[in-house]
Amino acid sequence: MTTLLVLHGPNLNLLGTREPEIYGALTLADINQKVEKAASAYDVEIYSIQSNHEGALIDALQEAATKADGVIFNPAGYTHTSVALRDTIAAIDIPVVEVHLSNVYAREEFRHMSLLSAVCAGKISGFGWMSYKLGLDALVELLNRQDAESAKK
Repeated sequence: MTTLLVLHGPNLNLLGTREPEIYGALTLADINQKVEKAASAYDVEIYSIQSNHEGALIDALQEAATKADGVIFNPAGYTHTSVALRDTIAAIDIPVVEVHLSNVYAREEFRHMSLLSAVCAGKISGFGWMSYKLGLDALVELLNRQDAESAKK
């Protein structure tokens, strides 16, 4: 069975109350539940982690390299600042899809730059909780393609 990590960065534990005009009214638990439900249609197992600490996110990514087939990652504020997260994503041998609830390109200029995107399989932003669902869809498709390519060899 395919296993995916859904990794949430800093302040996402405040969803539902934090700037709902930007991030929506759903809580992190709501989003996790919706992603798990969507994953069940693919027969994919999901486990979720949220941390406000960069080192804990790095640990989760490193562990995912041995425990998961891929990662859906909302790095939140670390998107624009963390070379360490970038290096970790580059070092692990599983695909990572970067997701964001808000359209980062419609916001402050500093949010337009992601240090992580270049080492991720792709990036989805601006669709609220559906960014996670779209990330799931893309990651499952990517893994299926990789499996098909491996079977041909």
